[in-house]
Amino acid sequence: MDWTAVLVSVKLAAATTTVLLVAGLPLAYWLAYSPFRFKFLIEAIVSLPLVLPPTVLGFYVLTAISPANPVGRLYADLTGAPLPFTFSGLLIGSVLYSLPFAVQPFCSAFAAVDQRLIEASWSLGVDRVGTFRRVILPLSVRGVTTGVVLSFAHTLGEFGVVLMIGGNLPGSTRTVSISIYDSVQALDFARAGTTSAFLLAISFIVLATTYALQRSPWPIRTTP
Repeated sequence: MDWTAVLVSVKLAAATTTVLLVAGLPLAYWLAYSPFRFKFLIEAIVSLPLVLPPTVLGFYVLTAISPANPVGRLYADLTGAPLPFTFSGLLIGSVLYSLPFAVQPFCSAFAAVDQRLIEASWSLGVDRVGTFRRVILPLSVRGVTTGVVLSFAHTLGEFGVVLMIGGNLPGSTRTVSISIYDSVQALDFARAGTTSAFLLAISFIVLATTYALQRSPWPIRTTP
């Protein structure tokens, strides 16, 4: 098995999950509690990767981060290197592609918190940040954990987006899914089967863990 590709995939999945945890929590909080009338438009944008073909999303991200466009040109001017076909470019695409797998579980968990507990916290003089940290987040830990696990697993098996944005550079942008594709193209079905079995096992473990966490009776307490 191509362990270098496995390492790249794990590194990408860990980085993507970290970014989604930091950026996804405030976005999910806003989606859960904002009274904005046209919030459904933001929800639709967040959910687009669920129905949009990965190659389409990859094409638009690749176009946006190319040096011919403002974002890509600004990055190239600041760093002296382009974003396409790099790990950083790959990370941007992976974050966008896995966004709904993090934000939707976060948002559902936040929305399920009893509003009376939130209002009680406010009535005691706790601000919104403190209420989120002491009440909402502890009561939403299962949903947050589910989003983190799903984001990691989803990124681990990406193919279309990573191929469009990162190409196939060994040790840099070549992931496990691309390694499987290369093995099949080379008619090395034994290697492709071994790597596919590895991803299958990881996916099963992730889903089993997610369902177990959702049904777990372990107690959750708010922070005093």
